Amino acid sequence: MHAQTTPPAAAPLTGKIIDKTTKEPLPFTSLSLKDEQTGALSNEFGVFQLPGPSKNDTDSLIVMALGYDHLAIAVQRGKPMADMVLEVSRRAIALQNVLVKGGKIKNLGLGATANRPSDGLLQGQPGSQCAFFVKNDKNKRLGNVRSVSFYIGENGFPREPFRVRLYKADGNYNAPNTDILTDNVVVSAPQGGQWYTVDLTPYNVVAPEEGFFVAMEWIVSGDKFFNTNFMDESYTPYGQIMRPTFEFKESRTWNYSIGKGWTLLTMATSAGQHYNAMIRAEVDMIK
Repeated sequence: MHAQTTPPAAAPLTGKIIDKTTKEPLPFTSLSLKDEQTGALSNEFGVFQLPGPSKNDTDSLIVMALGYDHLAIAVQRGKPMADMVLEVSRRAIALQNVLVKGGKIKNLGLGATANRPSDGLLQGQPGSQCAFFVKNDKNKRLGNVRSVSFYIGENGFPREPFRVRLYKADGNYNAPNTDILTDNVVVSAPQGGQWYTVDLTPYNVVAPEEGFFVAMEWIVSGDKFFNTNFMDESYTPYGQIMRPTFEFKESRTWNYSIGKGWTLLTMATSAGQHYNAMIRAEVDMIK
């Protein structure tokens, strides 16, 4: 008879993510295990914890901080890696300028136009995102992004912080991909049941001509980082609940989860109305 060996348990991976140059902590950084397709989000102090590999003997821990180069390090099953300090380098960003010659700048609204939401809920877990494509339907000449707005639901915990993300539609099948807002914009709505607008004029983000994705990224702060159990049947969402709109004939909304990437939201009602996140943007229109 041969003794059966039990595979090592998934040893924990813990540590902190910092800027390689300034040594400042990087909040709300995404970490994922490539083969496991699982991951976690660091807290507001750059601190993280997640289970190590369980499927294979080795795996890659992928670190993705907003505005920084991606980092990959090798990890082993059954080998604890505690109190790691992971240093990431800031990505060089080519700044763009919009030159206006002989024209005027006016305000242009893109995205959802309804003032009241439809029935339904859109929610996420830490590190997940919901992105809506604010399309330049009339092919106007666009300048900088002025603001973005989210319809925050009245349920859940609407005053919890979330991060604003803006993307080009340059991924597979026109999915969100390249960040065009590389600053860490974390905001909090005063209450739910209404539109909440975020001023983006200080960041000088140039809107792509075809439009762009506006995303809410669910984050987690304080003691919820360590104490929330999202697999518990009695779990109550700690963060925002967004409300949908049915005003578009096609799906313009994508969902992101750590380790799995972006997927198109194809849910529709029996009448063929597509669920889309209730998000809109205001941009400079150059005439």
